[in-house]
Amino acid sequence: MSAAIGIIGGSGLYEIEGFEKSEERRVETPFGEPSDVLVGGELAGRQAWFLPRHGRGHRLLPHEINHRANLWALRSLDVRFLICVTAVGSLREEYAPRDVLLPDQFFDRTSRREHHTFFGRGIAAHASFGEPISAGLRGILKQALDAEGAKVHDGGTYVNMDGPAFSTRAESEANRQLGFDVIGMTNLPEVKLAREAEIAAATMAMITDYDCWKIEEEAVSAGSVMSHLQANVSLAKSVLARAIPLVPETPDWPEHRALDGAIMTEKARWPEKTVRSLWPLLQRFG
Repeated sequence: MSAAIGIIGGSGLYEIEGFEKSEERRVETPFGEPSDVLVGGELAGRQAWFLPRHGRGHRLLPHEINHRANLWALRSLDVRFLICVTAVGSLREEYAPRDVLLPDQFFDRTSRREHHTFFGRGIAAHASFGEPISAGLRGILKQALDAEGAKVHDGGTYVNMDGPAFSTRAESEANRQLGFDVIGMTNLPEVKLAREAEIAAATMAMITDYDCWKIEEEAVSAGSVMSHLQANVSLAKSVLARAIPLVPETPDWPEHRALDGAIMTEKARWPEKTVRSLWPLLQRFG
C-alpha cells in the first residue's frame, strides 16, 4: 500500500478537479484537537488528506494553531509526504505578490518552541534540521509550477514570526538586512514537527504582499492579503493536481528515517505513557 500524502493549507484546497472525496475524519490526539476535521480521498490513485491550518472559515490565529495535533493526526493516517501551502510577505523587490517561493531554509523568530516538538516527557530527541525541506518533494513542486507557467523562485529563507500583528517597519527592515526572503507566521512549526514524524515536507509559499518595508506600496493589511491569496488558490489547486501523481509511493527518502540516531534516551527508560502517545512515530522501533 502506498504512503498517503498530506496537504496543509486553506479550507478550499481539496476542491481539486479529479479529487474523489471519500470521507471527513475527526482525529483525537494526545496533544488535543487538530485545527479541523481532515478531508480524505483519492487523486490519481493516491490517498490524500487535506487539513485547513486555520480551521474552516479561518477561525484560528497563528498562535492558536495546535501544530502538534495537526501533524500527529496526519502521521496517524500514514501520511509520509506533506505539501504545505501558505501565504507569505515578500522581503525582496524581485519577489512580487502572486509569485511563488519554494523555501529551502527557515529562521525561527517564534517564542513557543516547546510546542514545536513531540518529544520530552521522558524521551529526549534532537532531529537533524540543517536541511529542513525535502529536496525531492521541493523538486516535484518546482516541476509542477513550471508546467503551470507560474513565476517561481526555487530556494530561499522563510522567517517565521509569531504574529498575529504584521511586522513593524523596523522589524521588516531588520529581516531584509539579515538576508531573509519571505516572512510568515505558521509554516516552521509544521516543518519541524514533520521532520520528527519522519514525513518528507516541502512548502509552496504564495506571496501576497511586500510586508511593510516597501514604503511606496500600501502597508500590508488583511484585506490586501486576502485578495492576492484568493487569486493564488486556483494556481495552488492546479499545482497540487500535477504534483500528487509524481510523489513516490514508497517512503524511502532520508526524511523518512529522521529519528535514526536522534533519540538520546535509551529505550529501556522510555516511559510507557509517552511511548503510547507517540506510537505513530515510534512504532517502527518496536
